[in-house]
Amino acid sequence: MPFLTITPDARCRHGRCGVATSADVNSAYWNAGKLAFIDNGLGYGVSGSYTPWLGKIINDMYVFYLSGFYKIGREQTVAASMKYFDLGEIQFRGVSAEDLGRFNPREFSFDVTYSRLLTEEIALGGALRYIHSNLTGALSTGNIDARPGNSVAVDMGIYYTRPLTSRNATLSLGAAITNLGAKISYSDANNRDFIPTNLRMGGAYTMELDPRNKLTFALDLNKLLVPSPPRNNSTPLLSGIFGSFTDASGGFKEEIREFMASTGIEYWYNSTFAGRLGYFHEAADKGNRKYLTAGLGVRHNRFGFDVAYLVPTNKRENALAETLRLTIMLNFDSKTRETDSVTD
Repeated sequence: MPFLTITPDARCRHGRCGVATSADVNSAYWNAGKLAFIDNGLGYGVSGSYTPWLGKIINDMYVFYLSGFYKIGREQTVAASMKYFDLGEIQFRGVSAEDLGRFNPREFSFDVTYSRLLTEEIALGGALRYIHSNLTGALSTGNIDARPGNSVAVDMGIYYTRPLTSRNATLSLGAAITNLGAKISYSDANNRDFIPTNLRMGGAYTMELDPRNKLTFALDLNKLLVPSPPRNNSTPLLSGIFGSFTDASGGFKEEIREFMASTGIEYWYNSTFAGRLGYFHEAADKGNRKYLTAGLGVRHNRFGFDVAYLVPTNKRENALAETLRLTIMLNFDSKTRETDSVTD
């Protein structure tokens, strides 16, 4: 179910960084803990993102992401989101090239998130997710018995941010485990596969150059918490997660190569116009995804708009190459600004 790891929003396409950057309506995907730090002047907000998939080849595959949040006072925030992946229409054929008909595979996830401030600098968050994957419909022919797959998962995240008044800057750190959940089956209970449980860690350093100009440097590290190939899907869930740090056949060096690195820079002028650059790196024997990203953003009153573009750097095609990712968001002010203390 790789659709669960597809970056949903255009803002965090700058190098695929997002675990420790400033909070917004799409924070639930990156780090549930960030949601509690959404501007206290906001009461609720919604966002929609659209991403063409394999746009250079076909025009009927896309990812759509819808999210929204609501602040329960100053300390607590709840959110809900949905990710929908349409794989386009596919012609199915059997082992003897017989026509099995056409079908439009679809996958989606729906989750609810809760985030709470523990102190003025630390917040925790968690999410509950339902996952549905229908790749073949109810296909049954010969010895093939395929059916939709379903699973449930949870996310857990922590976020720390602290103003550095002496340097007119802010340091933020974050960590999150996402898609921690049950294996999924497309046939029977004896054939179950791991879903992409992921560990994400990172930091962000924001400098206020002057009252109108602000610059953020971000770095994220990601690792899939699933057994290393060749994978044994009969491994128990928790054993697979904890064993993913020590099971690579190449030892410690290969374990290090399983970490994916993302870095990005975000520039804001007057909290209105943004420019973004980023880079994503994955080891050649672990997927070999390497690309640059560039993006722009606009914020005006309640409205926000982000766009991102991806350029592969490894002389290989990328599912997002030469396509634009778009995000539109609306934020609404809170009627009252609460001043309750996180120490109460």
